[in-house]
Amino acid sequence: MTRPLPPGGTCLLAAIAGTAIANNYAIQPALTTVAADLRVPLSVIGLVPTAALAGCMTGFALLLPLADHIAPHRLVTAQLTALAAALALAAAAPGPISLLAAYVLIGSAASVAAQASNIAGRHAPLGRRGAGVATVAAGMSAGILLSRLVGGSLTEVLGWQRMLVVFAALALLGAIAAHLLLPRQRPRSEHSYRTTLASLPPLLRHHPQLRLAVVIGGLWYFAFNVVWVALTLTLAKPPHALGPAAIGLYSLAGLLGFIALPFTGRLTDRYAPRAVIAVATLTAAAGTALLVTGLKTPPAAAGGLALLDGGCFAAQAANQSRVIALDPQRSGSLSSIYLVLYFTMGAIGTALAAPLLDTVGWQGTTITALAALLLAALLGLIGAGNPPRSGGAKAAVLSRVRGNE
Repeated sequence: MTRPLPPGGTCLLAAIAGTAIANNYAIQPALTTVAADLRVPLSVIGLVPTAALAGCMTGFALLLPLADHIAPHRLVTAQLTALAAALALAAAAPGPISLLAAYVLIGSAASVAAQASNIAGRHAPLGRRGAGVATVAAGMSAGILLSRLVGGSLTEVLGWQRMLVVFAALALLGAIAAHLLLPRQRPRSEHSYRTTLASLPPLLRHHPQLRLAVVIGGLWYFAFNVVWVALTLTLAKPPHALGPAAIGLYSLAGLLGFIALPFTGRLTDRYAPRAVIAVATLTAAAGTALLVTGLKTPPAAAGGLALLDGGCFAAQAANQSRVIALDPQRSGSLSSIYLVLYFTMGAIGTALAAPLLDTVGWQGTTITALAALLLAALLGLIGAGNPPRSGGAKAAVLSRVRGNE
């Protein structure tokens, strides 16, 4: 039987997830400053977010399955310590090559955010998996949203190198807390780590609902990254010509996602995640439609970003709960497959944002994102069969029975 988290454990995991995942985004408002300091073209430094996402995918593929083998307090502590070391390397980077390499390591270690979500779902009380995952997702969304604001503000006050040192210190504090407070129970696994890695691809073939979750989740994450990277680049150029701190302020518009997530968790525990995902994806599409012509009017831009972020974060929380519910005892492996492909689509969106912006402009870029969101909503609505409920009584009982086998 899996032991529940200690009091405050879910909140700790949410804080760890938020501060870890923030490192993939905090430098985005400072990209022009970094390019100037290192005396390289912005197009080269613009690859930093892509490097971080590539690292994340590596972490999801190789590190997330360790959640099925290593006690949470050991695993999370090790990854946060590695994250702090990688941030220190980035702060000391003398050129673009070393900076990009450091961000691959940062992204890989930042995948601990997914470990936190998986631990929260696995150790949640009966019938509360959706709420636990949503709480950690709220922390992750807060980290993503506030990272640009905090990163931009710290860059203007301290410089981008010292900004990275501040985030390294936060990672070390999280490592200490994880070592002291997270469960020390080692997961029961019938397979070795190598066997677990070899068994990952067949999981995608054996679980149709996993394939559906990958496709629709990848589409909305593609759209999310296209919009946010294109927005950052657009606001840094004339006629806007905003500084890093001002660009970071736009992230506050997405606080709707943070506010809505606990409610999303309760809905996911009560109803099938499919319904929650459909509504959330259509909400994100409505927000993107506002952004097509909304940058000239700040209220429309704020509303569009709020709906985009709120919809994507809510859909992701419900989707993650659905993936974990497929087999809670193998949730690390299932989440690994899901998140590798999910972030692959995000990395593609990040890499295509600048070329799309140069080719079709802001309107064409946001229309591309809107098309991806509408396709995700359509596929979610016509997907065959209903996925298992993530937190209902039946799923909870099955989870408990499997845990006792």
